[in-house]
Amino acid sequence: MKRREFMRTAGGSAAAVAATSAATGTAAAQEVRPVWPSAVEGNVNSYTDARGQDEVTIAVGAGDGLAFDPTKVWVDPGTTIVWEWTGNGGDHNVHAVEGPASFESQITGEEGFTFEYETSEEDAGITHYQCDPHAQVGMHGGIAVGEDIETEEVGGANTGWPENVHDIGVPLHAHWVGLIVGVAITLTCIFTFYVLKYGESAHTGHGDR
Repeated sequence: MKRREFMRTAGGSAAAVAATSAATGTAAAQEVRPVWPSAVEGNVNSYTDARGQDEVTIAVGAGDGLAFDPTKVWVDPGTTIVWEWTGNGGDHNVHAVEGPASFESQITGEEGFTFEYETSEEDAGITHYQCDPHAQVGMHGGIAVGEDIETEEVGGANTGWPENVHDIGVPLHAHWVGLIVGVAITLTCIFTFYVLKYGESAHTGHGDR
């Protein structure tokens, strides 16, 4: 391979690595989520986009027994929300305390107990609900209904990776991706230098004048 062709190939490969990383990050940053009120942020902050689903289930007494999971759910009008008790954390209920939706279950600690609520057009917006016995320890949740709500783009910190990066065991962030790309480019240049200096015959470059 001629020197100019080799350099163009090596440079193109490094640029492709950088471009792929950038494109992945851009795609990840396009995810749109509801802007949740601060009161919805409980001691567990899982989120599910359940739009397009007829039914979604939320665990009551998840985690250490004092959380809803998923904590925040985005649904369409007409979706049935089912809260199912795990039996952990003592007695719980679900009680809408702020927002357009209105619902309140009984207080119980029975494992397998369920409470259902079917959303409607009248519930459009974001509703904050809580477990009354454990509201002071952060057992809160939120339901977003419909498309007419305030949203924001998310995904910057864990660009190009799953939301919960601990699920894959590697807590990568955007600056680590940039560092990896930089190292790849540096190694490509070093490799190119040594191949050009030691890996060609004395006659290889004569036709490239």
